Order: sequence, then C-alpha cells, then structure tokens
Amino acid sequence: MSWWNVYRTNVNMAFKDINPDIDIERKGCNFDVEKLTHVLDGGADNTHIRRKVEGVLKQDLLTNLEELYFMNREERYLRTIRNVVYIKKKMEEMNWAEDGPESEYVFRAVKGEFGFPLHNGVFIPCINALGTDAQIAKWIPLSKSYQIIGSYAQTEMGHGTYLRGLETTAVYDASTQEFVINMPTVSAMKWWPGDMGRSATHAVVFAQLYTQGKCHGMHPFIVQIRSLEDHSPLPGVMVGDIGPKMAFEQVDNGYLMLSDVRIPKENMLSRYSKVSDDGMYRKRGSERMNYFTMVMVRVNVVATEVIPSLLKACTIAIRYSVIRRQSELKPGEKEAKILDYQTQQKKLLPQLATGYAVHFLSVGLKSFANQVYMQINTKGDFSSLPELHALTTGLKAFITDSCIAGVEECRKACGGHGYSVLSGLPSLSTRTLASCTYEGENTVMFLQTARFLFKCLAAAQSGQSLPPSVAYLSESDIKSRTVSKKNVLNPDTYVETYRHRACRLIKEAASMLQSQIQSGVEQYVAWNNSSVKLVQAAEGHCYYITVKTFVEALEQLRHEPEIHRIVKQLCDLYALHGILSHTGDFLYDGFVTKEQMDQINQSYLELLALLRKEAVPLVDAFDYADEQLASAIGCYDGQAYSRLLEWAKKSPDNPKVKETFKQYLNSLFVSPVSKL
Repeated sequence: MSWWNVYRTNVNMAFKDINPDIDIERKGCNFDVEKLTHVLDGGADNTHIRRKVEGVLKQDLLTNLEELYFMNREERYLRTIRNVVYIKKKMEEMNWAEDGPESEYVFRAVKGEFGFPLHNGVFIPCINALGTDAQIAKWIPLSKSYQIIGSYAQTEMGHGTYLRGLETTAVYDASTQEFVINMPTVSAMKWWPGDMGRSATHAVVFAQLYTQGKCHGMHPFIVQIRSLEDHSPLPGVMVGDIGPKMAFEQVDNGYLMLSDVRIPKENMLSRYSKVSDDGMYRKRGSERMNYFTMVMVRVNVVATEVIPSLLKACTIAIRYSVIRRQSELKPGEKEAKILDYQTQQKKLLPQLATGYAVHFLSVGLKSFANQVYMQINTKGDFSSLPELHALTTGLKAFITDSCIAGVEECRKACGGHGYSVLSGLPSLSTRTLASCTYEGENTVMFLQTARFLFKCLAAAQSGQSLPPSVAYLSESDIKSRTVSKKNVLNPDTYVETYRHRACRLIKEAASMLQSQIQSGVEQYVAWNNSSVKLVQAAEGHCYYITVKTFVEALEQLRHEPEIHRIVKQLCDLYALHGILSHTGDFLYDGFVTKEQMDQINQSYLELLALLRKEAVPLVDAFDYADEQLASAIGCYDGQAYSRLLEWAKKSPDNPKVKETFKQYLNSLFVSPVSKL
C-alpha cells in the first residue's frame, strides 16, 4: 500500500466518531483524493514534506486554536512572537533550511499566527532584491537571526498606491556623506506598516531622493528607528501602533514620523541606482525595479494569504452543508442536507471552482515572476518586467475581488452559525476583505493594467510583436461557434468566448478614450471620463487569462483520467458561471445568442448536480487540518454541534455571569424566590 493511502487510512481511523452524514459523502467519491492533493501540492514529494512539517508543529503549536477567539490584541500579539521563537529553534533542531520547502510549509501551517510578517515577507526580500552584494551580506544575516527586526515603510497617511506622490524626502549631504530623511507634513508620515507598531528596530523607508538639488524619484533606504539596547525610539523618530483594525489583531501595524534623521550613504539600497561621494546619481536597468519588491509581494500574498482563505472557507461551508439539515425536500421524509438544495449548490460550488481556478492561476503567476527575476539577476534582461507588472497588478485585483466575494458567500451560506466567530468564517472574511486595499488598491491596479493593455493594442495595430499574455490582441477577430449541448463544455469554445469579450472590451475602451482626445479633450480628462470602461477592460482581460490558465492546467492532467474528469467539471463550472454572471457582456454584440445562453444555463445547472456528489472530497483534497481551519463547524469529523457547544463553554465570559448578577441584575429582579 502506498504511503499516501496509509496516511488517508490513518486520518479516518483518527476520527472514530465521524458524523454519518459526512462519512457517506466520502464513501461515494469516484476519484483518488490523494492524487488530487498531490496535484495541488505540485507533487507527492511536496505533500509528504508538508505533512511531515505539520506533524512536527502540531505537537506544540497547532493545538487549541479556538482559544484565539477569546484572546485580546495583546495576547494575540504575544502568541505570534512566541511562535517565532519556537519555530526558529525547531527549524534549527530539525535542520530545515530557511530557503527550503519546509520553511514554506511552516508558514502555511501557522499562517496568521506567525510574528513579524513584514520582516520575513517584505523587509528581507526587499534587501535581497534591491541591495548590493555587500548590503545583503551585512543586513540579511542580522535579519534572519532576528538580531534586528525590519518593517517596510512605503505607504503614507496621505498617499497609498500613487507612489510618485510620496512626500517623504531623502536629501544627500555630500559634506557628511549622509542622507537626511524628513517627513514634512502629517500626511507624509508612514502609516500602516506591519511590525512597525511595537517590534521593528529598522525599516526600509521609501523616499524621494534628492542630490545636487535634483529629485530622482522614489528610492529605498534602511533606517534604524529604535535602540537595540532598550528598544526606545531614536532621536528624530516618532513611532507607535495605529490601534484596532477589522482584522489582523495580532499584527502591530504602526506609524512612523522622521524629522532630520541622518543615515550613512551606504544605507541606500543600491543594486540598481547609486549616489557617488560628491552626489552624482547613476542608475542601472529599469526604474521599475524599485517597485519589483512589491510585485513579488503581491504574488506571494495572493498565494499564501488570500487564496488559502477561500479554500478554507469552501472547506468549512461545504462540510457544514452536508451535516446541516433543513426542511423537508420531499414531503414526509427526513429533513434534507442543505447542500442538496440547488440554491445552496449555486452559492457554494462556483466558489469551490473559483478556488481551484485561482490556485492554478497563482502557480503560473509565481512561475513567471521567478522566471523574470532570474532574467534580471543573471542577464540584466528587463524586457519582461512591464508584462509581469501588468499581470500582477491586474490579477492581484481580480483574485482578491473573487476571493473576498467567495469567502463572504461561504459565510452567508452557513446561516446563523456562519455569523459566529467560532465558525472561523468571520475571521477569514475580514482578513480577506483587507486584500482589496493592501499591496495596491484594486481599482488603481486594474487601471494600471488597462494602461499596459492600451499600449499593447497600439503596438499590435502598428504591426509590432506583443508579450505572450496579450498576444491575442494581434489575432484576427474570431467568429462565434454554434453553442450546442455537444460543445458548450468544450474548453476551446469558452476560451474563445472569453477572448472575444476581452478583445471587445479593450477595443471599445480604447476607442472611447481616443475619440475624446481627438475631439480636443485633454488626455488626463479623457482618461478619467473613460475609467469605468478601462476597469471593465482590465477585468475582462484578467478573466480571460484565468480561464485560459485553468484550461492549460487541465491539459497537464490527461495522464490521470479520474483527476482530469473532476477538474474539468470544475473548470467548466468556473467558465460557465462567469458567462452567466456577465450575461450582458456576452450577449452585447451577438457573439453569444439567447438560445446559446439558454444552453449554457442548462449545462451549468447539470454541473451543479454532478459536483454536488463529490463536493466534500474536493475540499478534503485541500488537506487543511482541523487545527488550521480553527472552525467548530468545519472539522473533518462533521461533529459541528457538539464542538460549537464545547468551544462556547470555554468563553471566559461564562464565569462572570454571577458577578454581573450581583452588581446590576439583583436589584432589578422583583421576586425573592429562586424560581417562579
């Protein structure tokens, strides 16, 4: 028996008291759940390593996570710092390399409960990407050993996504070979950086660089903000925590104000730009490299924070929906599982399909980002950077919008229990909700992608070659296929349908913009007047890329017929759901007819019924342990009601009932007897 079948058998044996309603869902599965897990993990070896890491951490860290729901901010923060210390020692004990696969799976296992997220996720990568070899040799060992804690100070109180508007300045003083950093107004102070509020000793501060009286734009500088002896703010530094937020209670987001703070010249990260002793400024490569760290952060945040939230929400909601019974579906029979209702299937199964779609999209995006990074580092080739920037901005917005909507739909689909924090869904919802803003506000991200699309459309019209992701803009218009029962689920059919929609939206937006400019409207006014169309065009492009990538991933699974079958059903559902959700766009120019749309709707409903039968195994394949879900209603054994009661009893408020009675209620109760 293969090791993965042994693992799955052991999982089932560990849960001796499995709810029969969820047990029967697994017994009816027609594909190998383990094989699908391997696909999602990128191979059986990765699954094996991940589970080994989770098994080690489970003994000490992944226990009693329901207690998190009863902790205050201080307790949550201290817990994450404790976890950092524990994991550092454990990784040394287990001989896990910091750049090895085990490290990635550590973050997956304890995501959200691991301290210093900006230090590890942004500060260190920023130095590695933008620092010289000497700067990396100095700062990275200190950072990785936690001898210093870093933050990433880019966003200002008055400026977020528009980085050219940053007010922070770094003026070079040739007489002392130092940079003098100032934040001249309240709106210029850094606001929101994670790890800044209490933890950070240093920060990568982005500021407008001035030398010899000339501004050279935004550049990164390493600035010490707190003493390494007593952790107090250094002279000229005002720093603190910004206070409560909707989520991320354990993260100390902070503020930072610098007044005439001097740093050595060598503290400017200088891989792609340099200031000489006399103040002469030189740059190498693309000025976009100062944005490259944020490009990679977007890729990683989407993959490690946003998409997992949707996968977890689907797991919780679908498991709950097969143990929750409500009303008689057939008169006189037992109350039906709520997932048996078509309306519940329509709520949840498209979210499940979206989870798979954006997972495969994220894998492809990460691969392309790493490819571009290698081209830049090894060959000094920046040619693919504009395409990568456009993809990451647009897809960051598209994926986060999709996941925000999906997680909230899962929460609502669980009724009253979905409103309970103990379900795990409210915290997933509020955490995901923040992603529409951090690392780039989504509307602005779509508009940046639109700008790239219009440049590429103009290039295509002049006969120039285009980057792969937009090569379709050079292709001739396609004719509508006849959509019938035979080909409505043909991936070529719906990929072409999405491509046509994207082309039309992009060309219409470009035409609207160009006609205004030709009529004498100033370009910036025309851009603003066309911005709704521009966002629609970018969204259409991103939807096309997502569907196309899903189909390409599907093609790689033909050697596994069972897995190919079930993933194709998910791909079909995702594509058809998108068409039905944007019916007007597809009917607009007659590319899809009303009769064809009726056939699409019929096939869509049939897919809901098919995927309903294997919904639980499909979320089991995500392979999230109960400790990672931290949900009373979404556990593997399906014992939602008993666990809800068990966790509710742990509330620290329960023992306070008598005290409340003594202080306030006793005088209100009119009867002297204990029972009426």
